Amino acid sequence: MHRRWLVLSGVVTAVGAAPLAGQGRAFTPQDWYRMATLSTPAVSPDGRWVAFTVTTVKESENKRHSEIWMVGAAGGDPIRLTSPSLESAGPRWSPDGALLLFSSSRPGSKARTWALRMDRPAGEAFEVDSIPDGTFTRDGQVVAWADTAAWKRDSTTKDPFEKMAPMARPPHQAITKPLDPARFDGRHITDLGYKFNGRGFIPGPREARRWNPAQVWTRPVAGGAKRQLTNTAYSHRDVTISPDGRWIAFVADAQLRPDSVVQAERDSLQRAAYDPKLSEAPRNDADIFLIPATGGEPRRLTTASGAEGGLDWSPDGTRLAYVSQLSRTSSQRLFVVPAAGGAPVNVLGTWTYEPNWLRWLPSGEIMMGASIGGRDAIHLVNPDTKAIKEIVGGRRRLPGASTDQAGQVLAYVGTGVTTPWELYVARGDGTGERKLTSFHDKLSQEIGWPEAERFTYKSVGGLEIEAWLQRPHGYQPGKKYPLVFYIHGGPHAAYGENWFDEFHNISGAGMWVLFTNPRGSGGYGAAFTYSTRGRWGLEDYQDLMKAVDLAAARPDVDSTRMGVTGGSYGGFMTAWITTKTHRFKAAQADRMISNWWSWWGYSDVPGLTEFEFYGMPWERPALYDSLSPIRHVNKVRTPTLIVQSEEDHRTPMGDAEQWFQALQKLKVPVEFVRYPRSTHDLSRTGEPWLLVDRLGRLRQWFSHWLVGSGGTTAGGR
Repeated sequence: MHRRWLVLSGVVTAVGAAPLAGQGRAFTPQDWYRMATLSTPAVSPDGRWVAFTVTTVKESENKRHSEIWMVGAAGGDPIRLTSPSLESAGPRWSPDGALLLFSSSRPGSKARTWALRMDRPAGEAFEVDSIPDGTFTRDGQVVAWADTAAWKRDSTTKDPFEKMAPMARPPHQAITKPLDPARFDGRHITDLGYKFNGRGFIPGPREARRWNPAQVWTRPVAGGAKRQLTNTAYSHRDVTISPDGRWIAFVADAQLRPDSVVQAERDSLQRAAYDPKLSEAPRNDADIFLIPATGGEPRRLTTASGAEGGLDWSPDGTRLAYVSQLSRTSSQRLFVVPAAGGAPVNVLGTWTYEPNWLRWLPSGEIMMGASIGGRDAIHLVNPDTKAIKEIVGGRRRLPGASTDQAGQVLAYVGTGVTTPWELYVARGDGTGERKLTSFHDKLSQEIGWPEAERFTYKSVGGLEIEAWLQRPHGYQPGKKYPLVFYIHGGPHAAYGENWFDEFHNISGAGMWVLFTNPRGSGGYGAAFTYSTRGRWGLEDYQDLMKAVDLAAARPDVDSTRMGVTGGSYGGFMTAWITTKTHRFKAAQADRMISNWWSWWGYSDVPGLTEFEFYGMPWERPALYDSLSPIRHVNKVRTPTLIVQSEEDHRTPMGDAEQWFQALQKLKVPVEFVRYPRSTHDLSRTGEPWLLVDRLGRLRQWFSHWLVGSGGTTAGGR
C-alpha cells in the first residue's frame, strides 16, 4: 500500500493512502476565465425559490459580468432572470414575494433599483422606488429605512473654476489659486483623506461643507408617499422596524451630537499624538435608540462602550439582538437587550469566535454565521440558555446565506479547497443539505483539484496555529516536490477552506502550496488577532517558520527548492523573511511594504501603523526603523519578483521601487512588474487580462527557480 504523510500538531505521521489515479489535468491561468462566482443568495418568503447573483468573465471584453439567476429550493435547473447584456446584482424579495428586486444601472434611466414580477407571467424588469432596501413589519405592509433628505446645490452661483478637472480646482478656503484655470491640470490638496484605494484621488470641497444627516423614513409597501419621521442634526443608522410596526430602533452617536461635531472629533483624533491612556481607553461611539413608528423623541436602550450594529428584532418584538465590540481589541459579541429597557445580555460569553451576521428566527432562536478559524459555520443560538449549536459546517467557506420568512429553508453559497462556488439548500436546522447548482461541474471533470491537508502545530508560547499543505498536481508517493509558501495580507485577514486561484495556479505547476494563519490572523478571536501589535515580524515570523520547518521535514517535500510569496502584509513579510534567511530559493513580493516610514507617508490608511505600532513614526522611530525590511536589505540574496499596481493607494509604489533599487545595487536577481489601471485589489477584482497575466508570471517565476525549465511547460502556462 502506498503511504502519504500528514503533519498533525507538529508531528509528522505516516498514514496509508491509495495513489492518485485518473485525476484530471492541471489548472492553468487561462482556466480562470471559465470560473463563476455565486453570491448574495435570497430565499423567497414562501421558501420555494432562491435567487442569487452569478458573476462571470467576458474574456474578449476584459471585464466581469453579473446576472440574477433563480433556482427552485426543491431542485431543478437554474434559470437566468436578467439580460446578459446588462449588469444586475444583489437580489431581494418584496415581503409578499410578488416582486424580485435587484440593483442595476441601465441605459436611459437614473434608477438603481429594478424589479421583476414573480407572482404572474411578466416581461421585462421595471424601475421601482416604492420598496427601499430597509426592514419590514411582520405583515409586510410598512418599510422603514435611513436616508438623507433631498438637497439641491445653489445653481445661481457661478464657479470660476467649474471647467477644471475636480482635483485641480482650489478647495474651499485654499490660499492659492491658479493664475489661469485653463493652464493648470494638476491636483490641489489641502486636507487628509484626499485619496483612497479603489476610489483614487478625492477632490476637496469647493464650498463650506453642508451636513445632511441620514433620517428615518417609512412608507406603505403598497404605495403612497414616504414619510420622514426625524429631522435631526445627527445621522440614524441600522434603522429597524419592530414586527408589529410600533417601534423603530436605530444606532446613532452616543451623545446624539450633530454629525459636524462627530466629524470634527474624528479629525482631531486622526491628528492626535498617541497617548497610552487616551488612545487605549474604551470609547462609547454609538448607542441604540428607539422611537415610536409615528415619530417622537428617542429613548436610549444601550450605554456601554463600543459601537453597536446589526440590529434585529425578536419575533415577538420584546427584545433586540445586536453585535458590539466593547473596545477595538476585544472580540465582537452578540447581545440581547429588552426593548422596554434593561441590561443587555452577552449571549456568547467567552466563546472564542465572533459573529459575522445574525437573524432572529420565528422559532425564537438566533441564526448566526461565524468564522471558525479557516472555515465558516452557521449556528443556532438560544438567547435564553446561551447554548450555541453548529448546524452547517465542514471544511469550507460560506460567503453568503439566506432563509425564508418562516426560517424553515436555509440557502447558502459554499466553497471548499477543491470545490468552487455553488449554491446549497438545507432545512432551517441545517439537515438535508442539497446542492442546487452545478456551474463548475464541467470544469471540475476536466481539472484535478489537488486536496489540501490541514494541520495544526504549537508555536511560540504554546499558541496553536492552523495551516494547510496543498498537494502538487500529479502527486506521486515516493517523489519529492518543490514548495511555495504563501503568506496572507491584513495582517488580520486569514486563509482557509475555500477554492483559491493562486494556490491552484502554483499546485498546477507541480509544486506544494503551504499556507497558514499565524498570530495576527482573523477568525480566532480578538486576543489572537491583536497579539502582534508592536511586534510585526517577531513571533508571527516564528509561527511562519515553524510551519516551514514541519513541511520541509516531510519526505515528499524538497527542502532545497522552496519559495515564499505574499501580498500587502504578506509582501512585507516576504521581504522580511528574505532579510533573515536564505533557505528560500525564490521570492515574490506583492503589494509590498519595505519601509514603514515611507509607507506611513504614502498610504491612504496611515492609522493602521499608528494603531499597530503605538504611534506615528517620530513617536516610535526605533520601532518603525527596526521593523522596516529596507534597513536590513543588505542581507538579501533571494531572487525576487516584485508585483505592484500603479493605482494602489494602500501600499503605494514607492516601497517597491526602494526594494527594487536596493536589490539591483546588491546584484540580487530581481524583476519588477507594474500593472496599469490597477489598485491594491488587482489579484481579486482587477482587470481580467491583467489578473491572469499576474497568475502567469507567478507561475513562471517559481517554475524557473524551483522546478527548472521542464516545470514551465509540465503544468501548462
